[in-house]
Amino acid sequence: MRRHLPPEPWSKVALWSRRFAIFAATVAILAILLGRLGALDPASALASLGGAMALALIALLLFCAACSVIWRTGRRGAGAAATAFVIAALTLGYPAYLAFEAVRLPVLSDISTDVADPPFFSFSKAAFEARSGFQPPGLPSRARETQRPAYPDVEPIVVDLDTDEAFALVLKTAKARGWTLVDKRPPGGRSGDGHIDFIDKTLVMGFDDDITVRFKPLPGQTRIDLRSASRYGRHDFGVNAKRIAAFAEELQSQLDAR
Repeated sequence: MRRHLPPEPWSKVALWSRRFAIFAATVAILAILLGRLGALDPASALASLGGAMALALIALLLFCAACSVIWRTGRRGAGAAATAFVIAALTLGYPAYLAFEAVRLPVLSDISTDVADPPFFSFSKAAFEARSGFQPPGLPSRARETQRPAYPDVEPIVVDLDTDEAFALVLKTAKARGWTLVDKRPPGGRSGDGHIDFIDKTLVMGFDDDITVRFKPLPGQTRIDLRSASRYGRHDFGVNAKRIAAFAEELQSQLDAR
Protein backbone atom coordinates (compact mmCIF):
# COMPACT_ATOMS: atom_id res chain seq x y z
CA MET A 1 0.00 0.00 0.00
CA ARG A 2 1.41 3.35 -1.07
CA ARG A 3 1.76 5.99 1.55
CA HIS A 4 0.86 9.56 0.58
CA LEU A 5 3.12 12.11 2.14
CA PRO A 6 1.38 15.30 3.19
CA PRO A 7 2.30 18.33 1.06
CA GLU A 8 4.88 20.71 2.39
CA PRO A 9 3.29 23.56 4.33
CA TRP A 10 3.20 27.06 2.88
CA SER A 11 5.57 29.76 3.99
CA LYS A 12 3.37 32.31 5.73
CA VAL A 13 6.01 34.99 5.16
CA ALA A 14 5.82 34.43 1.40
CA LEU A 15 2.05 34.77 1.45
CA TRP A 16 2.23 37.95 3.50
CA SER A 17 4.86 39.42 1.19
CA ARG A 18 2.50 38.92 -1.76
CA ARG A 19 -0.41 40.46 0.16
CA PHE A 20 1.63 43.53 1.08
CA ALA A 21 2.86 43.91 -2.51
CA ILE A 22 -0.65 43.70 -3.97
CA PHE A 23 -1.96 46.14 -1.37
CA ALA A 24 0.90 48.55 -2.10
CA ALA A 25 0.25 48.48 -5.84
CA THR A 26 -3.48 48.99 -5.27
CA VAL A 27 -2.90 52.01 -3.01
CA ALA A 28 -0.43 53.51 -5.51
CA ILE A 29 -2.83 53.12 -8.44
CA LEU A 30 -5.74 54.58 -6.46
CA ALA A 31 -3.61 57.52 -5.29
CA ILE A 32 -2.64 58.34 -8.88
CA LEU A 33 -6.15 57.91 -10.31
CA LEU A 34 -7.91 59.84 -7.53
CA GLY A 35 -5.26 62.55 -7.69
CA ARG A 36 -5.65 62.95 -11.46
CA LEU A 37 -9.46 63.02 -11.14
CA GLY A 38 -9.29 65.67 -8.42
CA ALA A 39 -10.90 63.44 -5.80
CA LEU A 40 -7.73 63.80 -3.70
CA ASP A 41 -5.87 67.06 -3.18
CA PRO A 42 -2.15 66.94 -4.11
CA ALA A 43 -0.97 66.67 -0.49
CA SER A 44 -3.28 63.72 0.21
CA ALA A 45 -2.38 62.03 -3.08
CA LEU A 46 1.34 62.34 -2.34
CA ALA A 47 0.84 61.09 1.23
CA SER A 48 -1.09 58.08 -0.08
CA LEU A 49 1.61 57.40 -2.64
CA GLY A 50 4.23 57.60 0.10
CA GLY A 51 2.26 55.05 2.10
CA ALA A 52 2.18 52.76 -0.92
CA MET A 53 5.97 53.01 -1.22
CA ALA A 54 6.35 52.06 2.45
CA LEU A 55 4.10 49.03 1.94
CA ALA A 56 6.13 48.00 -1.11
CA LEU A 57 9.34 48.21 0.92
CA ILE A 58 7.79 46.00 3.61
CA ALA A 59 6.82 43.54 0.87
CA LEU A 60 10.44 43.41 -0.30
CA LEU A 61 11.69 42.80 3.24
CA LEU A 62 9.17 39.99 3.65
CA PHE A 63 10.28 38.61 0.28
CA CYS A 64 13.86 38.38 1.57
CA ALA A 65 12.66 36.66 4.73
CA ALA A 66 10.50 34.27 2.67
CA CYS A 67 13.46 33.32 0.49
CA SER A 68 15.45 32.45 3.59
CA VAL A 69 12.60 30.36 5.06
CA ILE A 70 11.93 28.50 1.80
CA TRP A 71 15.64 27.79 1.31
CA ARG A 72 16.10 26.43 4.84
CA THR A 73 12.85 24.51 5.28
CA GLY A 74 11.72 23.66 1.76
CA ARG A 75 8.30 25.11 2.40
CA ARG A 76 6.05 26.08 -0.48
CA GLY A 77 5.64 29.70 -1.51
CA ALA A 78 8.38 30.42 -4.03
CA GLY A 79 5.78 31.54 -6.56
CA ALA A 80 4.09 33.84 -4.06
CA ALA A 81 7.44 35.33 -3.08
CA ALA A 82 8.42 35.87 -6.72
CA THR A 83 5.08 37.56 -7.41
CA ALA A 84 5.61 39.83 -4.42
CA PHE A 85 9.06 40.79 -5.66
CA VAL A 86 7.84 41.66 -9.17
CA ILE A 87 4.86 43.72 -7.97
CA ALA A 88 6.87 45.56 -5.30
CA ALA A 89 9.72 46.26 -7.73
CA LEU A 90 7.29 47.69 -10.30
CA THR A 91 5.62 49.82 -7.63
CA LEU A 92 8.98 51.20 -6.50
CA GLY A 93 10.47 51.54 -10.00
CA TYR A 94 9.37 55.10 -10.78
CA PRO A 95 10.06 56.45 -7.25
CA ALA A 96 13.53 54.89 -7.47
CA TYR A 97 14.12 56.76 -10.73
CA LEU A 98 12.97 60.01 -9.08
CA ALA A 99 15.32 59.38 -6.16
CA PHE A 100 18.20 59.00 -8.62
CA GLU A 101 17.24 62.26 -10.35
CA ALA A 102 16.96 64.01 -6.97
CA VAL A 103 20.57 63.11 -6.20
CA ARG A 104 21.84 63.95 -9.69
CA LEU A 105 20.08 67.29 -10.20
CA PRO A 106 19.98 70.50 -8.13
CA VAL A 107 16.99 71.24 -5.91
CA LEU A 108 14.99 73.42 -8.30
CA SER A 109 11.31 73.64 -9.17
CA ASP A 110 11.44 76.74 -11.38
CA ILE A 111 13.40 76.79 -14.65
CA SER A 112 13.83 79.66 -17.10
CA THR A 113 15.60 80.20 -20.41
CA ASP A 114 16.69 83.59 -19.03
CA VAL A 115 18.39 83.01 -15.70
CA ALA A 116 19.36 86.65 -15.18
CA ASP A 117 15.93 88.11 -15.98
CA PRO A 118 13.27 85.37 -15.95
CA PRO A 119 9.83 86.15 -17.39
CA PHE A 120 7.16 87.18 -14.91
CA PHE A 121 3.89 85.32 -14.57
CA SER A 122 0.77 87.34 -15.29
CA PHE A 123 -0.95 89.09 -12.38
CA SER A 124 -4.18 89.61 -14.32
CA LYS A 125 -7.55 88.68 -12.87
CA ALA A 126 -8.03 86.06 -15.61
CA ALA A 127 -4.71 84.40 -14.77
CA PHE A 128 -5.42 84.54 -11.04
CA GLU A 129 -8.80 82.85 -11.52
CA ALA A 130 -7.42 80.25 -13.95
CA ARG A 131 -4.80 79.29 -11.35
CA SER A 132 -7.47 79.08 -8.62
CA GLY A 133 -5.84 81.93 -6.73
CA PHE A 134 -2.30 80.58 -6.98
CA GLN A 135 0.54 82.90 -7.99
CA PRO A 136 3.91 81.21 -8.72
CA PRO A 137 6.53 82.59 -6.32
CA GLY A 138 9.89 83.92 -7.39
CA LEU A 139 13.19 82.10 -7.00
CA PRO A 140 16.28 83.67 -5.36
CA SER A 141 18.99 84.52 -7.90
CA ARG A 142 21.52 82.38 -6.01
CA ALA A 143 19.31 79.31 -6.36
CA ARG A 144 18.60 80.10 -10.01
CA GLU A 145 22.32 80.18 -10.79
CA THR A 146 22.51 76.44 -10.01
CA GLN A 147 20.44 75.91 -13.15
CA ARG A 148 23.26 76.84 -15.54
CA PRO A 149 25.57 73.83 -15.00
CA ALA A 150 22.68 71.39 -14.61
CA TYR A 151 20.75 72.45 -17.72
CA PRO A 152 23.18 74.16 -20.12
CA ASP A 153 20.88 73.53 -23.10
CA VAL A 154 17.99 75.53 -21.63
CA GLU A 155 18.52 78.73 -23.59
CA PRO A 156 16.43 81.48 -25.20
CA ILE A 157 14.79 80.61 -28.51
CA VAL A 158 15.45 83.05 -31.37
CA VAL A 159 13.31 82.72 -34.49
CA ASP A 160 13.48 84.55 -37.82
CA LEU A 161 9.91 85.84 -37.46
CA ASP A 162 8.35 89.09 -36.34
CA THR A 163 6.73 89.12 -32.90
CA ASP A 164 3.19 88.65 -34.19
CA GLU A 165 4.19 85.58 -36.21
CA ALA A 166 6.18 84.20 -33.27
CA PHE A 167 3.21 84.82 -30.97
CA ALA A 168 0.88 82.84 -33.25
CA LEU A 169 3.44 80.05 -33.65
CA VAL A 170 3.85 79.66 -29.87
CA LEU A 171 0.07 79.45 -29.43
CA LYS A 172 -0.07 76.74 -32.09
CA THR A 173 2.83 74.83 -30.55
CA ALA A 174 1.37 75.04 -27.04
CA LYS A 175 -1.94 73.70 -28.33
CA ALA A 176 -0.09 70.78 -29.93
CA ARG A 177 1.59 70.11 -26.56
CA GLY A 178 -1.78 70.07 -24.77
CA TRP A 179 -1.13 73.19 -22.69
CA THR A 180 -4.10 75.16 -21.33
CA LEU A 181 -4.15 78.87 -22.12
CA VAL A 182 -4.36 81.08 -19.02
CA ASP A 183 -3.68 84.62 -20.22
CA LYS A 184 -2.11 86.39 -23.18
CA ARG A 185 -0.98 89.86 -24.18
CA PRO A 186 -0.05 90.23 -27.85
CA PRO A 187 3.24 92.00 -28.63
CA GLY A 188 2.96 95.76 -28.85
CA GLY A 189 3.24 98.94 -26.86
CA ARG A 190 6.38 100.96 -26.33
CA SER A 191 8.61 97.93 -25.69
CA GLY A 192 6.99 95.66 -28.26
CA ASP A 193 7.02 92.81 -25.76
CA GLY A 194 4.27 90.24 -25.36
CA HIS A 195 3.53 87.29 -23.10
CA ILE A 196 1.38 84.17 -22.82
CA ASP A 197 0.70 82.11 -19.69
CA PHE A 198 -0.24 78.43 -19.74
CA ILE A 199 -0.90 75.50 -17.41
CA ASP A 200 0.42 72.01 -18.12
CA LYS A 201 -0.15 68.81 -16.15
CA THR A 202 2.54 66.47 -14.87
CA LEU A 203 2.72 63.07 -16.54
CA VAL A 204 1.99 60.72 -13.61
CA MET A 205 0.10 62.60 -10.91
CA GLY A 206 -1.56 65.18 -13.16
CA PHE A 207 -0.53 68.14 -10.99
CA ASP A 208 -0.76 71.64 -12.48
CA ASP A 209 2.52 73.30 -13.47
CA ASP A 210 2.70 76.92 -14.59
CA ILE A 211 4.37 78.22 -17.75
CA THR A 212 4.91 81.73 -19.04
CA VAL A 213 6.34 82.77 -22.42
CA ARG A 214 7.84 86.20 -23.14
CA PHE A 215 8.41 87.74 -26.57
CA LYS A 216 11.03 90.40 -27.27
CA PRO A 217 11.49 91.97 -30.72
CA LEU A 218 14.94 91.89 -32.32
CA PRO A 219 16.00 93.23 -35.74
CA GLY A 220 14.26 90.81 -38.12
CA GLN A 221 13.84 88.25 -35.34
CA THR A 222 12.00 87.50 -32.10
CA ARG A 223 13.51 86.24 -28.87
CA ILE A 224 11.28 83.79 -27.00
CA ASP A 225 11.91 83.09 -23.32
CA LEU A 226 10.09 80.40 -21.37
CA ARG A 227 9.72 79.81 -17.66
CA SER A 228 8.23 76.61 -16.25
CA ALA A 229 7.52 76.20 -12.53
CA SER A 230 6.15 73.31 -10.46
CA ARG A 231 3.50 74.09 -7.86
CA TYR A 232 4.25 71.22 -5.50
CA GLY A 233 7.55 70.23 -3.95
CA ARG A 234 11.00 71.80 -3.86
CA HIS A 235 12.42 69.43 -6.51
CA ASP A 236 11.01 69.01 -10.01
CA PHE A 237 13.31 66.06 -10.88
CA GLY A 238 14.16 67.73 -14.19
CA VAL A 239 10.55 67.91 -15.41
CA ASN A 240 10.54 71.65 -16.15
CA ALA A 241 13.77 71.55 -18.16
CA LYS A 242 12.45 68.60 -20.16
CA ARG A 243 9.19 70.46 -20.78
CA ILE A 244 11.05 73.48 -22.16
CA ALA A 245 13.27 71.26 -24.33
CA ALA A 246 10.25 69.38 -25.71
CA PHE A 247 8.51 72.66 -26.47
CA ALA A 248 11.57 74.01 -28.29
CA GLU A 249 11.74 70.83 -30.36
CA GLU A 250 8.03 71.05 -31.23
CA LEU A 251 8.43 74.72 -32.11
CA GLN A 252 11.27 73.88 -34.48
CA SER A 253 9.10 71.20 -36.09
CA GLN A 254 6.36 73.78 -36.61
CA LEU A 255 8.91 76.14 -38.19
CA ASP A 256 10.23 73.43 -40.50
CA ALA A 257 6.67 72.66 -41.62
CA ARG A 258 5.98 76.27 -42.66
